[in-house]
Amino acid sequence: MSGERAQENRGVWIKAGVEPVEVARRAGHSIAVLWRFYAKILRGQQHKANELIDVALDN
Repeated sequence: MSGERAQENRGVWIKAGVEPVEVARRAGHSIAVLWRFYAKILRGQQHKANELIDVALDN
């Protein structure tokens, strides 16, 4: 897999809701590196995270 293709896949993994720690592990990065390159995508997941928290609190 080319470097550009691998980067696209990481973005897809993040958007699909895969935990950032797992994305970093699979990519062979530290979580700090993942945040540096994917911060915009990760920040965009706040709405999804809020929904998950709300569901957990309701149970």
